[in-house]
Amino acid sequence: MDCKMPQWVCGPDKYVCTLPRDTQIVAYKELRETEHTRDEALQQMRDWIMKNPRIVNCRLDGRFLLRFLRTKKFSTVQAQEALERYLLLRQAFAPAFRNLDYTDHTMNELISNGYLFPVPKRDHLGRRLVIGIGSAFDPYKYTNADILRIHGITYETLMEDEMNQVHGYVHFADGAGVGLHYLTLFTPKEAVRIVKNGERTVPMRHKEGHGINAPPTLKFAIDFGFSLIPEKYRKRIKVHTCIEDALKYLDPKIMPKEYGGVMPMAEMIALWKQELQAARGILLSHDKMEVCLDMYSAKAREGAVSALKEGFTCKKGSEMMGISGSFRKLEVD
Repeated sequence: MDCKMPQWVCGPDKYVCTLPRDTQIVAYKELRETEHTRDEALQQMRDWIMKNPRIVNCRLDGRFLLRFLRTKKFSTVQAQEALERYLLLRQAFAPAFRNLDYTDHTMNELISNGYLFPVPKRDHLGRRLVIGIGSAFDPYKYTNADILRIHGITYETLMEDEMNQVHGYVHFADGAGVGLHYLTLFTPKEAVRIVKNGERTVPMRHKEGHGINAPPTLKFAIDFGFSLIPEKYRKRIKVHTCIEDALKYLDPKIMPKEYGGVMPMAEMIALWKQELQAARGILLSHDKMEVCLDMYSAKAREGAVSALKEGFTCKKGSEMMGISGSFRKLEVD
């Protein structure tokens, strides 16, 4: 492929912090963010992107670049690596990460059915709570590409909010109705690649995870999933025997009515669709972001864990090691 001259999705802006004072204090204490470190890091990121021959098109606005800087606690080198992996992942796995349009019939159906959505209010620490209901995803009707696209729509929309970038996320999952047939969605190799690439690539601060109704028949799969994530995240996940136990950790006031809260799920989803509509344009513009695929190794384009372990350092001829994979419908491997 002939690599084009950069035509930036969003050009560089003069970033002005509009975060509430208490959120700025959290950013300073937890992320080492100050006006000076922020301005300096943003300039370094932009200079690096504009000089990087592998990046054809990208967003240069502060809100986008701060996703990566905040997740990496303003380690510019780590943020640059995460950003390039992110761009490569989106393009290499295009069927799953492009056209993130919530108005698409399948995506809208999954959202309306409550498969994945955040509740409207934040918890006492300013975090967004993301609800996942496994039974709303029919593995006989939907594909593995669908499951990645709906997660992409949800997370990309949430990451546009700087409050979320700083305070992070809490997750709640209900596994009722999930059975062995769900294991047909991804092979073990695909699951490993998705988790490992997501961990290194998606700039989200996952603070806690809570689950109920874990299917006993899937205990081996759950244990396998736990083995894939770093210990620091494993310690943040709790599987509860019932919703009452989960509500000891989750604020009932912000939970859906169906799970001991006040507001019905349908009303929460309607409010979420308003957020999705507001972010729809910028999500679709992400399809313009591009890297020179022929400047990456085959392993880098497949999402191989071995490529992740080797790191993202320049090789001869500007080749870089990185992500790899090819999905079923997607087809990974």
